[in-house]
Amino acid sequence: MMSFYRIAGLFISSYLWCTIFWNVSIGYDQFDRKEGIVCIFCWGFPGKNRHIFLRFLIKDIQTIKIEVKEGIYAHRVLYMEIRGQGVVPLTRID
Repeated sequence: MMSFYRIAGLFISSYLWCTIFWNVSIGYDQFDRKEGIVCIFCWGFPGKNRHIFLRFLIKDIQTIKIEVKEGIYAHRVLYMEIRGQGVVPLTRID
């Protein structure tokens, strides 16, 4: 039984170290009022779609939503709904 936990811990720790090393889910949101453009950039896991880059006009933003869940596992997430592209999370999802 201890070997199972040791192997499971090894896989979980290697996954966590890879996410730290590759900067997964690190990015920025840029709102430029002069130009009227919003840019969202985020890093993902290595592969074909590692870079996530969205660019759209400020006038295409329909709503900004805040989802709050209280309790033992409380979390708060900020979403932005864009016309034609759906909902984009602006903060990390725990």
